[in-house]
Amino acid sequence: MPGQHAIIDAQDASGFQSLRAAPPTRAERLALGKRLRQTVPIADLARWSASDRRDDPVELVIANHIGRVSELVGVRVARMAASPYGFLRGSAVVMASDSAQLPSTGIRPVICGDSHLGNFGFYRSPEGEQVMDLNDFDEAHPGSWEWDLRRLTASIHVAGRENGHSEDACSDAVRACVLAYRDEMHDLAEQPLFGRSFNRLDVSRLKRTVRNETLRSEIGRAVAVARKKTSDRALPRFTTETGQGRRIVAEPPLITRLPQGEFEAVAEALDHYLASLQPHWQRVVGGYTLVDIAHKVVGVGSVGLRAYVVLLEGSSPDDVLFLQLKQARRSVLAKYVHGGRALHQHQGQRVVEYQQALQTVSDPLLGWTTVHTPVDAEVVNWDADVIARDFYVRQFRNMKGTVPLDAMTAEALSDYAGLVGHLLAKGHARTSGASMVSGYLGNGAAASEAFAAYATAYADQTEADHAAFAAAAKAGRLPLDETVVGTAFRP
Repeated sequence: MPGQHAIIDAQDASGFQSLRAAPPTRAERLALGKRLRQTVPIADLARWSASDRRDDPVELVIANHIGRVSELVGVRVARMAASPYGFLRGSAVVMASDSAQLPSTGIRPVICGDSHLGNFGFYRSPEGEQVMDLNDFDEAHPGSWEWDLRRLTASIHVAGRENGHSEDACSDAVRACVLAYRDEMHDLAEQPLFGRSFNRLDVSRLKRTVRNETLRSEIGRAVAVARKKTSDRALPRFTTETGQGRRIVAEPPLITRLPQGEFEAVAEALDHYLASLQPHWQRVVGGYTLVDIAHKVVGVGSVGLRAYVVLLEGSSPDDVLFLQLKQARRSVLAKYVHGGRALHQHQGQRVVEYQQALQTVSDPLLGWTTVHTPVDAEVVNWDADVIARDFYVRQFRNMKGTVPLDAMTAEALSDYAGLVGHLLAKGHARTSGASMVSGYLGNGAAASEAFAAYATAYADQTEADHAAFAAAAKAGRLPLDETVVGTAFRP
């Protein structure tokens, strides 16, 4: 029945353990996963239908806008209203609510929470190599592995439709994703937890892995573009020389200057951020000097949350470093895992620690801080003089890039879906539950067929939700900035 959960849960990935307590053996975990099929049959994962008790998706999005910069909510609405895929990208809160009502095995590793097709990409490892992995962790949290796979497979089907592919082709891509997830989980479940922690996909291996020529070409182009995304190359793109030195160029409403009080608050928070870094990287970043800060809108789901880009300068004008601060709020999954109880004291720290859990290698400058911003003059009902907001910090230009989805043929989409399925399994297996998930999935195609059926049904739901959302925006129920130009795939 909907909302059914297995009674045996995996180890809470956020908890502490004692080295004196022996965990269950791999064979015991595998057997437990197999037994879970009796509680939650694999066929149950195929089901989706909107119940009468389903939360209104438009109301969920409206509630999710509370606390965002009001002037930017219209930008977010425009990007979500652009297409069903755009709506899916920005509606993790809707899918979290829906997934929590569906059957679940109760196996809960750390999950991404927003594992749609566009949240995989390239970045530079601490060793300077380009790797590919999950790359968005704002919603990361311990949760059911099925929730991530549901979001990923639904996004594959919606993206396939948006590219004009047939229903069979979309379902084939979903099957490829789930089969790759299954196979990778099987392989990693046989490896020691320590050993599987080093499994990664760098660009050279990626080129050998991809079979489809179209996809290989797209990856090659995306990698080349990503390699140029470094701090020194960003300097002429985002800054200009002024009489007061180099400054970030304003491009309202997407890049805007800060009031002096907010500037000073972010600058102070950056000093505290240093304490969250490893000692070596504290010394490295501490060798730079703050030059400028601006507010910069990014993505779809994050639009309206505070996000700053920071320019730092080293011992010479051409030695520069760009950092990005992104506001972190409670994951949309949290209330479905542990209700109103606060599991994480600092949401920026949550994002950083779970990113490091899911990625094989991560940005060495990942850290967190709190920005104590002066209350806006027009706000009159606050008892405090400042508002404290949690942030995480990372490099802004770190050879980041994604494979463009709008140019993918059906065959390329299927190949790429297998690639991201592999990466999702790798992330889940790094924390807990790999043997149980492996045992549950088995060696057959039942899971791939179940998720293919689910993804088709949820793609229909996404299109219906998008239509209702767009209608609500046009009716004035949500603010809509119709000057925003972009596509669902590249906002």
